[in-house]
Amino acid sequence: MATHEQLTSTSSRSILDPTISTEEKSSKDAVPSTALERKAEDAGITTSKLNIGTRRSALAVIQAEMVLKALQKVHPEIEYEIHAMATMGDKNQTTALHDFGAKSLWTHELEAQLLEGKLDIIVHCLKDMPTQLPEKCIIGCIMEREDPRDAVVMKTKSEYKSLAELPAGSVVGTSSVRRSAQVKAKYPDLKFKDVRGNVGTRLSKLDAEDGQYACLILAAAGLLRLDLGGRITQYLDSKTPGGGLLHAVGQGALAIEVREGDEKTMHILSELADQDATLAGTAERSLMRMLEGGCSVPIGVETTWIEKGKLLMKAIVVSLDGTESVEAERLGEILNVKDADELGWTLAQDLVEKGAAKILEAINLNRPIIKEGGGA
Repeated sequence: MATHEQLTSTSSRSILDPTISTEEKSSKDAVPSTALERKAEDAGITTSKLNIGTRRSALAVIQAEMVLKALQKVHPEIEYEIHAMATMGDKNQTTALHDFGAKSLWTHELEAQLLEGKLDIIVHCLKDMPTQLPEKCIIGCIMEREDPRDAVVMKTKSEYKSLAELPAGSVVGTSSVRRSAQVKAKYPDLKFKDVRGNVGTRLSKLDAEDGQYACLILAAAGLLRLDLGGRITQYLDSKTPGGGLLHAVGQGALAIEVREGDEKTMHILSELADQDATLAGTAERSLMRMLEGGCSVPIGVETTWIEKGKLLMKAIVVSLDGTESVEAERLGEILNVKDADELGWTLAQDLVEKGAAKILEAINLNRPIIKEGGGA
Protein backbone atom coordinates (compact mmCIF):
# COMPACT_ATOMS: atom_id res chain seq x y z
CA MET A 1 0.00 0.00 0.00
CA ALA A 2 1.32 3.42 -0.86
CA THR A 3 1.13 5.95 1.90
CA HIS A 4 2.13 9.55 3.18
CA GLU A 5 0.25 13.42 5.55
CA GLN A 6 -0.38 17.56 6.78
CA LEU A 7 -0.54 20.66 9.14
CA THR A 8 -2.12 24.02 10.10
CA SER A 9 -4.49 26.45 8.38
CA THR A 10 -5.92 29.91 8.76
CA SER A 11 -8.48 29.85 5.96
CA SER A 12 -12.14 30.56 6.76
CA ARG A 13 -13.75 30.34 3.32
CA SER A 14 -17.54 30.22 3.60
CA ILE A 15 -19.16 27.17 2.10
CA LEU A 16 -21.89 28.34 -0.21
CA ASP A 17 -21.57 25.95 -3.10
CA PRO A 18 -20.60 22.27 -3.20
CA THR A 19 -17.95 23.09 -5.79
CA ILE A 20 -15.39 25.58 -4.58
CA SER A 21 -13.21 27.00 -7.31
CA THR A 22 -9.73 28.04 -6.31
CA GLU A 23 -8.49 30.15 -9.16
CA GLU A 24 -7.02 32.90 -6.99
CA LYS A 25 -3.83 34.59 -8.07
CA SER A 26 -0.98 32.45 -6.84
CA SER A 27 2.70 31.87 -7.40
CA LYS A 28 1.60 30.80 -10.88
CA ASP A 29 1.29 34.49 -11.81
CA ALA A 30 4.79 35.33 -10.60
CA VAL A 31 6.63 32.75 -12.71
CA PRO A 32 7.07 33.04 -16.50
CA SER A 33 4.92 30.49 -18.28
CA THR A 34 7.89 29.12 -20.22
CA ALA A 35 9.65 28.30 -16.94
CA LEU A 36 6.55 26.56 -15.64
CA GLU A 37 6.19 24.54 -18.82
CA ARG A 38 9.84 23.51 -18.57
CA LYS A 39 9.37 22.47 -14.93
CA ALA A 40 6.40 20.32 -15.89
CA GLU A 41 8.22 18.74 -18.83
CA ASP A 42 11.29 17.97 -16.70
CA ALA A 43 9.05 16.27 -14.15
CA GLY A 44 7.25 14.30 -16.84
CA ILE A 45 3.91 15.89 -15.91
CA THR A 46 1.34 16.54 -18.62
CA THR A 47 -1.63 17.05 -16.29
CA SER A 48 -2.97 20.61 -16.69
CA LYS A 49 -5.63 20.44 -13.98
CA LEU A 50 -6.02 18.50 -10.76
CA ASN A 51 -9.49 18.08 -9.25
CA ILE A 52 -9.43 17.83 -5.46
CA GLY A 53 -12.31 16.16 -3.63
CA THR A 54 -13.27 16.82 -0.02
CA ARG A 55 -16.19 16.77 2.36
CA ARG A 56 -18.19 19.95 2.61
CA SER A 57 -17.61 20.85 6.27
CA ALA A 58 -15.64 23.99 7.11
CA LEU A 59 -12.77 21.96 8.54
CA ALA A 60 -12.62 19.60 5.57
CA VAL A 61 -12.50 22.49 3.10
CA ILE A 62 -9.76 24.22 5.11
CA GLN A 63 -7.76 21.00 5.01
CA ALA A 64 -8.27 20.70 1.26
CA GLU A 65 -7.08 24.29 0.86
CA MET A 66 -3.97 23.45 2.87
CA VAL A 67 -3.23 20.64 0.43
CA LEU A 68 -3.94 22.92 -2.53
CA LYS A 69 -1.50 25.55 -1.26
CA ALA A 70 1.17 22.93 -0.69
CA LEU A 71 0.64 21.64 -4.23
CA GLN A 72 0.76 25.13 -5.71
CA LYS A 73 4.10 25.66 -4.02
CA VAL A 74 5.73 22.59 -5.58
CA HIS A 75 3.80 22.54 -8.88
CA PRO A 76 2.52 26.06 -9.70
CA GLU A 77 2.23 25.09 -13.38
CA ILE A 78 -0.87 23.00 -12.65
CA GLU A 79 -4.39 24.37 -12.21
CA TYR A 80 -6.23 23.12 -9.11
CA GLU A 81 -9.91 23.09 -8.20
CA ILE A 82 -11.59 21.93 -4.99
CA HIS A 83 -14.90 20.07 -5.23
CA ALA A 84 -16.67 19.77 -1.87
CA MET A 85 -19.60 17.44 -1.34
CA ALA A 86 -21.73 16.20 1.54
CA THR A 87 -21.14 12.56 2.43
CA MET A 88 -23.42 10.19 4.33
CA GLY A 89 -21.83 11.18 7.63
CA ASP A 90 -22.40 14.87 6.87
CA LYS A 91 -26.00 14.51 5.71
CA ASN A 92 -27.20 12.63 8.79
CA GLN A 93 -26.41 14.73 11.84
CA THR A 94 -28.78 12.97 14.22
CA THR A 95 -27.75 9.33 14.13
CA ALA A 96 -24.86 8.52 16.47
CA LEU A 97 -21.73 7.54 14.57
CA HIS A 98 -21.67 4.07 16.09
CA ASP A 99 -25.19 3.34 14.78
CA PHE A 100 -24.03 3.60 11.16
CA GLY A 101 -23.21 0.25 9.62
CA ALA A 102 -20.89 1.64 6.95
CA LYS A 103 -17.16 1.65 7.57
CA SER A 104 -16.69 4.29 4.89
CA LEU A 105 -19.02 6.82 6.46
CA TRP A 106 -17.05 9.88 5.31
CA THR A 107 -15.45 8.48 2.15
CA HIS A 108 -17.78 6.39 -0.02
CA GLU A 109 -19.38 9.09 -2.17
CA LEU A 110 -16.04 10.79 -2.81
CA GLU A 111 -14.38 7.50 -3.74
CA ALA A 112 -17.10 6.80 -6.30
CA GLN A 113 -16.24 10.07 -8.06
CA LEU A 114 -12.52 9.31 -7.82
CA LEU A 115 -13.00 5.97 -9.54
CA GLU A 116 -15.18 7.61 -12.22
CA GLY A 117 -12.37 10.05 -12.97
CA LYS A 118 -14.33 13.13 -11.87
CA LEU A 119 -11.80 13.65 -9.08
CA ASP A 120 -8.04 13.11 -9.18
CA ILE A 121 -7.38 13.11 -5.44
CA ILE A 122 -9.40 13.13 -2.22
CA VAL A 123 -8.25 14.83 0.97
CA HIS A 124 -9.20 12.89 4.09
CA CYS A 125 -8.52 12.91 7.79
CA LEU A 126 -6.61 9.64 8.05
CA LYS A 127 -8.71 8.64 11.07
CA ASP A 128 -11.85 8.69 8.90
CA MET A 129 -10.44 6.22 6.38
CA PRO A 130 -11.28 2.52 6.74
CA THR A 131 -8.22 0.28 6.94
CA GLN A 132 -9.44 -1.61 3.87
CA LEU A 133 -9.94 0.80 0.96
CA PRO A 134 -12.10 0.05 -2.08
CA GLU A 135 -10.46 -1.85 -4.92
CA LYS A 136 -8.38 0.46 -7.13
CA CYS A 137 -8.08 3.10 -4.38
CA ILE A 138 -4.85 3.66 -2.42
CA ILE A 139 -3.33 6.21 -0.07
CA GLY A 140 -0.97 8.21 -2.24
CA CYS A 141 0.41 10.55 0.39
CA ILE A 142 0.36 11.29 4.12
CA MET A 143 1.47 14.82 4.97
CA GLU A 144 3.12 16.30 8.05
CA ARG A 145 1.01 15.52 11.10
CA GLU A 146 -0.77 18.08 13.24
CA ASP A 147 -1.13 17.50 16.99
CA PRO A 148 -2.85 14.08 17.27
CA ARG A 149 -4.03 14.44 20.87
CA ASP A 150 -7.59 14.68 22.16
CA ALA A 151 -8.47 17.89 23.97
CA VAL A 152 -11.05 19.13 26.46
CA VAL A 153 -13.07 22.25 25.65
CA MET A 154 -15.01 23.61 28.62
CA LYS A 155 -18.19 25.63 28.40
CA THR A 156 -17.51 29.36 27.99
CA LYS A 157 -16.85 31.04 31.37
CA SER A 158 -16.67 27.66 33.11
CA GLU A 159 -14.71 27.67 36.34
CA TYR A 160 -13.31 24.25 35.47
CA LYS A 161 -10.29 23.53 33.29
CA SER A 162 -9.89 19.75 33.43
CA LEU A 163 -11.95 16.57 33.63
CA ALA A 164 -10.70 15.92 37.16
CA GLU A 165 -12.25 19.19 38.36
CA LEU A 166 -15.77 18.44 37.06
CA PRO A 167 -18.43 17.59 39.68
CA ALA A 168 -20.03 14.14 39.65
CA GLY A 169 -22.84 13.94 37.11
CA SER A 170 -21.34 16.50 34.73
CA VAL A 171 -22.15 15.74 31.10
CA VAL A 172 -19.25 15.25 28.70
CA GLY A 173 -20.11 15.62 25.03
CA THR A 174 -18.45 13.19 22.64
CA SER A 175 -19.47 11.09 19.65
CA SER A 176 -16.67 8.59 20.32
CA VAL A 177 -16.93 5.34 22.26
CA ARG A 178 -13.13 5.32 22.35
CA ARG A 179 -13.13 8.61 24.26
CA SER A 180 -16.08 7.87 26.52
CA ALA A 181 -14.82 4.39 27.42
CA GLN A 182 -11.39 5.68 28.42
CA VAL A 183 -12.83 8.59 30.42
CA LYS A 184 -15.33 6.28 32.15
CA ALA A 185 -12.42 4.15 33.32
CA LYS A 186 -10.83 7.16 35.02
CA TYR A 187 -13.92 9.20 35.98
CA PRO A 188 -16.87 6.84 36.50
CA ASP A 189 -18.97 9.62 38.06
CA LEU A 190 -19.14 11.62 34.83
CA LYS A 191 -21.97 11.21 32.33
CA PHE A 192 -21.72 11.12 28.55
CA LYS A 193 -23.98 12.28 25.78
CA ASP A 194 -23.53 12.02 22.03
CA VAL A 195 -22.94 15.26 20.15
CA ARG A 196 -22.95 15.49 16.34
CA GLY A 197 -22.34 18.23 13.81
CA ASN A 198 -19.29 20.14 12.66
CA VAL A 199 -16.96 21.72 15.21
CA GLY A 200 -18.79 25.06 15.15
CA THR A 201 -22.15 23.37 15.72
CA ARG A 202 -20.77 21.35 18.61
CA LEU A 203 -19.29 24.43 20.26
CA SER A 204 -22.61 26.26 19.90
CA LYS A 205 -24.38 23.37 21.65
CA LEU A 206 -21.75 23.45 24.39
CA ASP A 207 -21.98 27.22 24.97
CA ALA A 208 -25.77 27.51 24.82
CA GLU A 209 -27.12 28.97 28.09
CA ASP A 210 -29.50 26.05 28.47
CA GLY A 211 -26.93 23.60 27.14
CA GLN A 212 -26.55 20.28 28.92
CA TYR A 213 -22.85 19.78 28.27
CA ALA A 214 -20.16 20.77 30.77
CA CYS A 215 -17.45 20.16 28.20
CA LEU A 216 -16.61 18.51 24.90
CA ILE A 217 -13.75 16.22 23.96
CA LEU A 218 -12.51 16.97 20.46
CA ALA A 219 -9.43 16.36 18.33
CA ALA A 220 -6.84 19.05 18.98
CA ALA A 221 -5.84 19.01 15.30
CA GLY A 222 -9.27 20.16 14.10
CA LEU A 223 -9.42 22.96 16.65
CA LEU A 224 -5.94 24.16 15.72
CA ARG A 225 -6.67 24.10 11.99
CA LEU A 226 -9.83 26.14 12.61
CA ASP A 227 -7.80 28.62 14.67
CA LEU A 228 -9.74 27.59 17.78
CA GLY A 229 -6.78 26.40 19.80
CA GLY A 230 -7.60 29.03 22.39
CA ARG A 231 -10.66 27.01 23.42
CA ILE A 232 -8.54 24.07 24.56
CA THR A 233 -8.35 23.85 28.36
CA GLN A 234 -6.68 20.43 28.69
CA TYR A 235 -4.79 18.01 26.46
CA LEU A 236 -5.47 14.32 27.04
CA ASP A 237 -2.34 12.41 26.05
CA SER A 238 -0.75 9.71 28.22
CA LYS A 239 1.70 12.20 29.74
CA THR A 240 -0.95 14.68 30.90
CA PRO A 241 -1.89 14.35 34.59
CA GLY A 242 -5.62 13.70 34.83
CA GLY A 243 -5.83 13.00 31.11
CA GLY A 244 -4.34 9.77 29.93
CA LEU A 245 -6.42 9.22 26.79
CA LEU A 246 -4.88 7.53 23.77
CA HIS A 247 -6.04 9.07 20.51
CA ALA A 248 -7.75 7.58 17.46
CA VAL A 249 -5.77 5.76 14.79
CA GLY A 250 -4.56 8.33 12.25
CA GLN A 251 -5.80 11.33 14.23
CA GLY A 252 -4.18 14.61 13.21
CA ALA A 253 -2.97 13.23 9.89
CA LEU A 254 -4.14 14.24 6.42
CA ALA A 255 -4.13 11.47 3.82
CA ILE A 256 -4.58 11.93 0.08
CA GLU A 257 -6.38 9.11 -1.70
CA VAL A 258 -5.72 8.41 -5.38
CA ARG A 259 -6.58 5.86 -8.04
CA GLU A 260 -4.25 2.90 -8.13
CA GLY A 261 -1.94 3.17 -11.14
CA ASP A 262 -2.24 6.96 -11.48
CA GLU A 263 1.52 7.47 -11.56
CA LYS A 264 1.36 11.09 -12.74
CA THR A 265 -0.69 12.13 -9.74
CA MET A 266 1.50 10.06 -7.44
CA HIS A 267 4.52 11.92 -8.80
CA ILE A 268 2.85 15.28 -8.13
CA LEU A 269 2.05 14.24 -4.55
CA SER A 270 5.47 12.80 -3.79
CA GLU A 271 6.91 16.13 -2.63
CA LEU A 272 4.16 16.52 -0.01
CA ALA A 273 4.87 13.23 1.76
CA ASP A 274 6.19 13.21 5.32
CA GLN A 275 8.13 10.09 6.30
CA ASP A 276 7.55 10.23 10.06
CA ALA A 277 3.80 10.73 9.64
CA THR A 278 3.66 7.98 7.01
CA LEU A 279 5.42 5.42 9.16
CA ALA A 280 3.49 6.27 12.34
CA GLY A 281 0.20 6.22 10.44
CA THR A 282 1.07 2.87 8.85
CA ALA A 283 1.83 1.32 12.24
CA GLU A 284 -1.41 2.61 13.73
CA ARG A 285 -3.52 1.39 10.81
CA SER A 286 -1.81 -2.00 10.91
CA LEU A 287 -2.84 -2.40 14.56
CA MET A 288 -6.39 -1.32 13.77
CA ARG A 289 -6.62 -3.72 10.83
CA MET A 290 -5.39 -6.61 12.96
CA LEU A 291 -7.99 -5.89 15.65
CA GLU A 292 -10.69 -5.16 13.05
CA GLY A 293 -11.59 -1.96 14.85
CA GLY A 294 -13.34 1.15 13.62
CA CYS A 295 -15.44 4.09 14.74
CA SER A 296 -17.52 1.96 17.09
CA VAL A 297 -14.67 0.12 18.83
CA PRO A 298 -12.76 1.68 21.73
CA ILE A 299 -9.19 1.28 20.51
CA GLY A 300 -6.73 4.06 21.33
CA VAL A 301 -3.14 4.55 20.18
CA GLU A 302 -0.24 6.90 20.74
CA THR A 303 2.93 6.94 18.63
CA THR A 304 5.98 8.99 19.59
CA TRP A 305 9.31 9.29 17.79
CA ILE A 306 11.93 8.87 20.53
CA GLU A 307 14.70 9.57 18.04
CA LYS A 308 15.20 9.13 14.31
CA GLY A 309 14.10 5.60 13.43
CA LYS A 310 12.89 4.74 16.95
CA LEU A 311 9.10 4.72 17.36
CA LEU A 312 7.35 4.15 20.69
CA MET A 313 3.81 2.89 20.17
CA LYS A 314 1.19 2.55 22.91
CA ALA A 315 -2.27 1.06 22.50
CA ILE A 316 -5.35 0.32 24.57
CA VAL A 317 -8.59 -1.61 24.15
CA VAL A 318 -11.34 -0.68 26.61
CA SER A 319 -14.75 -2.17 27.35
CA LEU A 320 -17.66 0.15 26.62
CA ASP A 321 -18.37 0.74 30.31
CA GLY A 322 -14.71 1.39 31.08
CA THR A 323 -14.45 -1.40 33.64
CA GLU A 324 -12.08 -3.58 31.63
CA SER A 325 -9.04 -2.55 29.65
CA VAL A 326 -5.89 -4.00 28.12
CA GLU A 327 -2.80 -1.91 27.40
CA ALA A 328 0.50 -2.63 25.69
CA GLU A 329 3.45 -0.74 24.25
CA ARG A 330 6.47 -1.44 22.10
CA LEU A 331 9.57 0.46 21.01
CA GLY A 332 10.65 -0.46 17.50
CA GLU A 333 13.28 0.42 14.96
CA ILE A 334 11.16 1.74 12.12
CA LEU A 335 13.02 2.54 8.92
CA ASN A 336 10.41 1.72 6.29
CA VAL A 337 6.73 0.89 5.75
CA LYS A 338 7.34 -2.83 6.26
CA ASP A 339 8.86 -2.17 9.70
CA ALA A 340 5.91 0.07 10.63
CA ASP A 341 3.37 -2.50 9.49
CA GLU A 342 5.06 -5.20 11.54
CA LEU A 343 5.19 -3.00 14.65
CA GLY A 344 1.43 -2.40 14.53
CA TRP A 345 0.73 -6.09 13.88
CA THR A 346 2.98 -7.24 16.73
CA LEU A 347 1.51 -4.75 19.22
CA ALA A 348 -1.98 -5.91 18.26
CA GLN A 349 -0.89 -9.49 19.00
CA ASP A 350 0.35 -8.35 22.41
CA LEU A 351 -3.07 -6.86 23.13
CA VAL A 352 -4.84 -10.03 22.02
CA GLU A 353 -2.64 -12.17 24.25
CA LYS A 354 -3.49 -9.92 27.21
CA GLY A 355 -7.24 -10.31 26.64
CA ALA A 356 -8.22 -7.69 24.04
CA ALA A 357 -9.99 -10.30 21.91
CA LYS A 358 -12.38 -11.08 24.77
CA ILE A 359 -13.26 -7.38 25.17
CA LEU A 360 -13.77 -6.91 21.43
CA GLU A 361 -15.85 -10.07 21.15
CA ALA A 362 -18.13 -8.86 23.96
CA ILE A 363 -18.58 -5.54 22.15
CA ASN A 364 -19.52 -7.27 18.90
CA LEU A 365 -21.97 -9.56 20.70
CA ASN A 366 -23.62 -6.64 22.47
CA ARG A 367 -23.83 -3.96 19.79
CA PRO A 368 -26.95 -2.30 21.32
CA ILE A 369 -24.85 -1.30 24.34
CA ILE A 370 -22.87 1.02 22.09
CA LYS A 371 -25.94 3.22 21.65
CA GLU A 372 -25.29 4.50 25.15
CA GLY A 373 -21.65 5.18 24.49
CA GLY A 374 -20.86 7.38 21.53
CA GLY A 375 -18.88 6.79 17.79
CA ALA A 376 -15.18 8.02 16.98
